[in-house]
Amino acid sequence: MLRSIRTINLALAQKLTLLMLIVFLGGISLSGIALANILNYKAQHEISSNASLLFQTLNSVRSYTSNEVTPNLQANLGKDSFLAQTVPSYSSRKVFEDLRNQNQDYKDYLYKEAMLNPTNIRDLADGFEKDIVSDFRKNENTQEKTGFRNLQGEKYFYIAHPLKITDASCLRCHSTPDAAPKEMIRIYGDKNGMGWKLNLIHGTQIVSVPTSEVLQKAKQSFFLIMGIVTLVFAIATYMANFWLKRYVVRPIKRVVRVAEAVSTGDMDAEFEKVSNDEVGSLVEAFTRMKLSLVIAIRRLEQYRIENREPKDKF
Repeated sequence: MLRSIRTINLALAQKLTLLMLIVFLGGISLSGIALANILNYKAQHEISSNASLLFQTLNSVRSYTSNEVTPNLQANLGKDSFLAQTVPSYSSRKVFEDLRNQNQDYKDYLYKEAMLNPTNIRDLADGFEKDIVSDFRKNENTQEKTGFRNLQGEKYFYIAHPLKITDASCLRCHSTPDAAPKEMIRIYGDKNGMGWKLNLIHGTQIVSVPTSEVLQKAKQSFFLIMGIVTLVFAIATYMANFWLKRYVVRPIKRVVRVAEAVSTGDMDAEFEKVSNDEVGSLVEAFTRMKLSLVIAIRRLEQYRIENREPKDKF
């Protein structure tokens, strides 16, 4: 029986170590999965915030061009003249290009005012962008769409806003060829960019960011936080394992050694109580068992002596 107890006791340290290792690896794995999802969401939210600021800036440029630049230039040019600088979309695109060149944070961003029927063919919406415009038209209360798309052989995270014609002055160039400046017709022709209607969504402003940038931001934070979490888990696991070995495994080993000594006849061996917990209760139980065993052995010896004396005298 003592040999069996010893075997179980010796294996207990290994079992505890294995258990702590499983808890450690399980905790790190679950934490890593949860953290990766949180950081990806955080990175997307951060980029969406930057894109929203970009949208506000570009729309301010569009508004300034439409309300300040175009009326003043047009008054001097005449109704048949045309300058690209008077077009809000041209101004916003130029400002964005300057921003990309001057600010490294935006160098990988793409910006497009994708229109269903643009004057300049470079602004023509592709199939994916047409679907976005269609969704905006069906759900006019939707002011933003986000998601992922493939573009130029690479995966991008995009943020899109609807482009609604709310300024009647825009119809001067986009209603009918007769109303449009002759210079514009000469440059772009009379087939594209006509037939626009007021208060109707004709396109979308869309900012696209390579997913590598989204993932890079999340990856940097992930490795930093996971490094800290792993270190904390490792220290906690080591301390727990150390505590269990010192206050559980080691006292049980001492109990086993004393029990083995008692089993071989060493009644002077003493069980040492070192705590008041379950291990201490185990030591008390073994101490009581030893006392009972000593009393039983003494009684047995006394009984043998008493029963042997009459025969010796005979």
